[in-house]
Amino acid sequence: MSISGLSKRLGAICVIAALAAAWWQASARGLVSTFLLPTPHTVALTGWELLSDGTLGAHIAVSVVRIIAGYLIATALALPVAFLFGISPSAQRAFEPVLEFLRQVPPLAMMPLLILWLGIGETQKIGIIVLACFFPIFLGALGGIAQCDQKLVEVGRACALPQGAILRRIVLPAALPSIVIGLRIALGQGWRALVGAELVASAAGLGYMIVDAEQLARTDIIIVGIFVIGGLGLLADFGIRRLIARTAPWLRQRTEITHA
Repeated sequence: MSISGLSKRLGAICVIAALAAAWWQASARGLVSTFLLPTPHTVALTGWELLSDGTLGAHIAVSVVRIIAGYLIATALALPVAFLFGISPSAQRAFEPVLEFLRQVPPLAMMPLLILWLGIGETQKIGIIVLACFFPIFLGALGGIAQCDQKLVEVGRACALPQGAILRRIVLPAALPSIVIGLRIALGQGWRALVGAELVASAAGLGYMIVDAEQLARTDIIIVGIFVIGGLGLLADFGIRRLIARTAPWLRQRTEITHA
């Protein structure tokens, strides 16, 4: 590890340690009621108890399955639509106002309609996650396609390449960094939508666990749920970054979210 990399990690560790110390002091000295903000020790013990009796693992499994299903469906829908718009300006002009309108509507605002249309089972919960993930992927892919060098596309046409080959060999490589960034952002949006998706008529999942703990006034369980959701989101993002680093190392610098 380089010295600059070590210093960056050391800085992050110091910030986390400082926040944990401030949290501990605020709870231990009574600056904040332990009912509202339990000590880190209490939260850690609660997390261990939930993990030991299998409760936390069961909720994590249910939520992860929902996230994976919603994320894959959103990807399967968003990428073809983005490429359709990329090759067909008339289709983009026709559907863009509708998609722009839908993009402004928060996924949770669609929940009552989704309950009426899809029921209160898994389909409704996955539908919320699909809505949350769709637009980051769609806009990332569409932006990447729009940034593709048109001179290269013209060269492909001059070489008599079919449309499919132009998309596969010219447009897709050019759009890939933006697509990956969109996929990373969408994953975070999916985790954000998870709690909302599990608010209604749910009997399992991290969102349900948090809401149930709120009704029981168990702040420690709420904090455990928040940490688990954040940790799983970070782990999933780390997995995508490692996959990129192994399969397409030339994209690594160009797919950082700070470049979006």
